[in-house]
Parts: sequence; C-alpha cells; structure tokens
Amino acid sequence: MSTGYKILDQNALFYLTFQIVDWVDIFTRKIYKDIVIESFSYCMEHKGLNLYAYVIMSNHIHLIASAREGFALSDIIRDFKKYTAKQFLEEINKPTESRNDWMLKRFEFAAKRHKRNSEFQIWTHENHAVELVSNKFIDQKLNYIHENPVRAGIVYKAEDYMYSSASNYILGEGIINLKILE
Repeated sequence: MSTGYKILDQNALFYLTFQIVDWVDIFTRKIYKDIVIESFSYCMEHKGLNLYAYVIMSNHIHLIASAREGFALSDIIRDFKKYTAKQFLEEINKPTESRNDWMLKRFEFAAKRHKRNSEFQIWTHENHAVELVSNKFIDQKLNYIHENPVRAGIVYKAEDYMYSSASNYILGEGIINLKILE
C-alpha cells in the first residue's frame, strides 16, 4: 500500500488540500466559507488543531496545520470534514440556494462511486497531506497559499482576500486568530 500523502506523524506540520468533489464551486457563497471558518475556530479550541495558514478558494482549501500533543491530525480532519459536510447540506437544502438541485445531484453521484459513503459525498477522500520538513519548504507553501487568490485574479494584494491568513501575516490581524509561523 502506498504511503504517499498519508499522515504518518500525527503531530508533524503538514500542508493540506481539501477539495470539493467534482470541483463544485461551493465556496462562491459567503455562508459556506463562514461554515469553514467557524469549524476551524471550533477545531482549534476543542479538537487540538494548530492552524498556521489557510486560504478558501472556490472549490478547495489549502492549509498548513498540525495537531497539539495528545491529538491526532487525521481525527481532526475527519471530524472537520464530517461536520462541515453536514452543515453544507443543511444550507444547500434551504430555498435560498438556487444551485441546490444541481449540487445535490453532483454530491449524490460522487457518493455512489465509493462504498464508504452514505447518500452524499461533498469532500474528496484525499487530503493531499505533505509533511513540511524544512523552513524553505514551509516558506514555499505559505507563499503559495497566500498568493492563490492573487493568481486567481480575485484580489491584487494577498492581504485583501478576506478568507485567507495572508492578512494575519501582513497586517497582524484576520477573521480568525491563528498561530503565526516564524
């Protein structure tokens, strides 16, 4: 069995990517991004998550994270994805979501392709976990995360994108408090 992209050291520092199945652009609406932010906050306070950097793009999230001593990063990710998927489905089923029929069909189709799913699958099973083992590699991934909205043409300056930790690093504040990498 391959060990590529697996979390072997549960307390190491990792660069992670969480992707929505079929690249569905769920995060084009504020409510879904806010669910992610609230869940990050909860996981940091109650689940042992150390969050160092993140960006929420239209259909995926990049982050740099680790687990505090006594916690397992794999468990935190599992709980995060399970909770956010449930919250997303609640929002999708509201009459205010004009894309609900299309999105539910995509998520239902994705669930049928994997026997470990129930009725809907929102997140892919892969987390693309890459252990960060050098300062150079950490800097590279941190810059990649923060420049993502700039490369996508969403903002001119990384710190102007609300759903990113770039403002935490550049301005000293952001919409979520996180640990700053030195």
